[in-house]
Amino acid sequence: MAQLTHAQYEALERAVVARQRIVVYRRGTEYVVLPLELRVLGSREAIETRNPVTGDSMILYLDELDSLEIVP
Repeated sequence: MAQLTHAQYEALERAVVARQRIVVYRRGTEYVVLPLELRVLGSREAIETRNPVTGDSMILYLDELDSLEIVP
């Protein structure tokens, strides 16, 4: 995924604060997760997430995502 637009980044930040689910596609797989934190790991931007069903945590790097949507 190319860099997020300003509007997408703001929506993602709001989703982190509100613990609002997001849908991300990475390498053809869809993930519905709760974003917990935005951070920089090394020199890459990442979203720390949690699966709302299993409770498993996952780090998703923004530069690896095919798309990102906020669940209304």
